[in-house]
Amino acid sequence: MPTRSPAHSGQPELALVLGAGGARGLSQIVVLEALDELGLRPALIAGCSIGAIVGAAYAAGLNGHALREHVLASFSDRARVVTRLLDARVGKLADLMRGLGNPVLLDGERLLDLFWPEAVPDRFEQLAIPFTAMATDYHAHVEVSLSRGPLTPAVAASLAIPGLVRPVALAGQVLIDGGAINPLPYERLLAPERIVLAVDVSAPPSSSGETRIPGAVEAIVGASQILTRALVGQMLARRPPDILIRSGLDGIGGLDFFKAQAILAASEPAKDEVKRALERAFAKPA
Repeated sequence: MPTRSPAHSGQPELALVLGAGGARGLSQIVVLEALDELGLRPALIAGCSIGAIVGAAYAAGLNGHALREHVLASFSDRARVVTRLLDARVGKLADLMRGLGNPVLLDGERLLDLFWPEAVPDRFEQLAIPFTAMATDYHAHVEVSLSRGPLTPAVAASLAIPGLVRPVALAGQVLIDGGAINPLPYERLLAPERIVLAVDVSAPPSSSGETRIPGAVEAIVGASQILTRALVGQMLARRPPDILIRSGLDGIGGLDFFKAQAILAASEPAKDEVKRALERAFAKPA
């Protein structure tokens, strides 16, 4: 991990924001590699859903290349991944027959324990870079910023898509997917003497004219993707970040993690885009 920070040389500090978007969010790793190659270290990181997963790992000190290798290794063995997903289920098929619950519902904390690199610590305070995960209070209908205390339940809350990942009870609140309100949490970070780099991985509408009816789980994730795209569009129209990078491979579904290699390969052009945008931003007079 590079240690040079622009703020230390009288330049603005860099804030990195990683958004929600399911498997498309793996493309954010290419953005991290661009920062590494420039020798830039963010002063703070915020993330939502897949952006919280990637952002927390980067804040822990893993560089972009290490995350790339970890992701490719994790999803290279389909049978092993399926076994881990089954291990992370909250319910069982027998529960469905008895009307007791959702047999595909996952425990987000167990999911993270199964797939996160071992270097990711247990608490926010142990991270190398200050990090915030964005979640939503299910009952109060407000966004919740999590930046202290236990890390795993906070990130599990950030990715808790209703119907797919179980809500998380934390500090007296019931929390679900941060993308329900704020899938790209950059607005509160905008400030003088700071450059906010936000990475939007929300899925654009399909232009293929496809008429296939999605399955139940695919529809849950797809609806979340539609909501994410709509909310990000409203946010950008209201006030854009200093630098906006849109990455991801078109035609990728929210659960297409087995296409990790194709997602990363297709996202390579974003690396040069990030470098050019940052060089322009830091070249501007204060």
